[in-house]
Amino acid sequence: MAQTALAPAKIPNLPSLGGTENQDLSPLMERKLGEEIMRDIRRDRDYLDDGPILEYMNNFGNTLVDARPGARGEAKYDYFFFVVRDPQLNAFALPGGFIAVHSALLLAAQNESELASVLGHEIGHVVQRHIARSIGQQKQDALIPLAAMILAALASRQGGDAAMGVFLGGQGIAIQRQLNFGRDAEREADRIGFQIMGEAGFDTSGMVAFFQQMQNATKAYSDLVPSWLLTHPLTSERIADIQARIREQPYKQRVDSLDFYLVRSRARVLQDQSASGYNEARMFFQSQILQESWQQKAAGQYGLAFLSMKQGDTAAAQSWLDQAYATVNAPVPKIGLSSAPRGRAETIFAATSIEIKLAQPDNKEVLAKAVKEAEAAHLKFPLSRGIAHQYGEAMLAAGQLEEAAVYLRDQAQLYREDIEAYDLLAQVYAKQGKLALQHIALAESYALQGGVLSALDQLNFARKAPDASFYDQSLIDAREREWQARRREEMGDKGKKDMAETRPAFKAEFKSGPDKDASPFDRYNNMFNQSTNPFDRLRKQNDNDITSPGLMAR
Repeated sequence: MAQTALAPAKIPNLPSLGGTENQDLSPLMERKLGEEIMRDIRRDRDYLDDGPILEYMNNFGNTLVDARPGARGEAKYDYFFFVVRDPQLNAFALPGGFIAVHSALLLAAQNESELASVLGHEIGHVVQRHIARSIGQQKQDALIPLAAMILAALASRQGGDAAMGVFLGGQGIAIQRQLNFGRDAEREADRIGFQIMGEAGFDTSGMVAFFQQMQNATKAYSDLVPSWLLTHPLTSERIADIQARIREQPYKQRVDSLDFYLVRSRARVLQDQSASGYNEARMFFQSQILQESWQQKAAGQYGLAFLSMKQGDTAAAQSWLDQAYATVNAPVPKIGLSSAPRGRAETIFAATSIEIKLAQPDNKEVLAKAVKEAEAAHLKFPLSRGIAHQYGEAMLAAGQLEEAAVYLRDQAQLYREDIEAYDLLAQVYAKQGKLALQHIALAESYALQGGVLSALDQLNFARKAPDASFYDQSLIDAREREWQARRREEMGDKGKKDMAETRPAFKAEFKSGPDKDASPFDRYNNMFNQSTNPFDRLRKQNDNDITSPGLMAR
């Protein structure tokens, strides 16, 4: 069927709010705060540090950002999109352009337009600076006793009348203002996300479809909480609002990329790495390969390849990967919509092929092939950080230490915040017996991860190493002065302490109305054994240290 290419819909933009919130949290401080929170998140076991997933999410997310003029703000944020392992349908925005998606949400999205609706919503929170504005709201209501918030949360579980009794107290108006701010921010983010979808060429009905999924997933809980106690608007209200906007736009059809399906297969395997989780994933992939859609079939075969590799069966992994590649490259029927050009997902296939070979560390012949494949892939996809890391890892595994050292030094110079490049470089130096350089590389890695004290310890080890040259000593001295100054700045950063003491309750999240995790009371959910967020351990640690920047995520 012939398809008519439609230009992106021209949707009136909401004003970009700025100025007054800078008094509470400047864009640069917001970014710095987000970076500090990310250092904690990256160390968490539920952070999916997977090259293909991160690469897809950031390519996809930045396509949406680029469709919105001014989305990077006056501080020119480099947005970073990532996935965390969690069974709930949710996503959230941290200060400074860091946006997370739960693995369950990635799996629940049926197409890229639905995923775009989620990311567009979270980008809307960043564009409108909702976190900075919420801090100003918190300062206005700073006299609200936290005990009243706990009582309100408890009362809401007992029924509307009990909760109303709490709100009739002297603090009721201030608490309600906080809830109203959350609902207004969510409505605003919905509209910004809708605009971004249209401007980026996605099907805007995907937002309604995903809202409906969320409504079904939270229906049981929504009956227990009155609408006036929610931080998010009722999902039915959000659906009605977006449906009214969709009527004013022409229908657009968008073909999903193959990368979307393959990344979801990887996420399904990584979401639950227990024996039962692997069995469920295997059954899902086996049913998926029976479907008529070539994308679904290829995704099922690819999923079985990735699963087999994770279980240590590299022969089966290579066989399934070859089958998936054959499915993608099969002749295209010249009928219907299938006549559209097929995406090849070449980067993901190349990375997985190298990954399978690197999983065989005792086979020198296979490792030599991995080096050749990684070199060719790096030349073909020079911007892929995942493949760049694999190239260094392959040379290290194959014993090509000098070549690996030269290559990784160049990578560390080109990408000065590449933690993995420094980690690999440290491993190369360790195998070469270059102790001073090994500790210097580890120091750089720790410093990038926020561990300034650990980095300074590594510099001390490097200074005492017998092979430390005059140049090494000079570098150690320079780095030591720089990091000690940074630590003094962090210890004496009064502004950050003041913000932490405000304990803002707002977190920009993409959830339906009954959002217990995003409520102003969720820091106390552990008292009621209600929370299932994967970062509970981090939040518990942060509650014991009131100066921790992690509190700003809520």
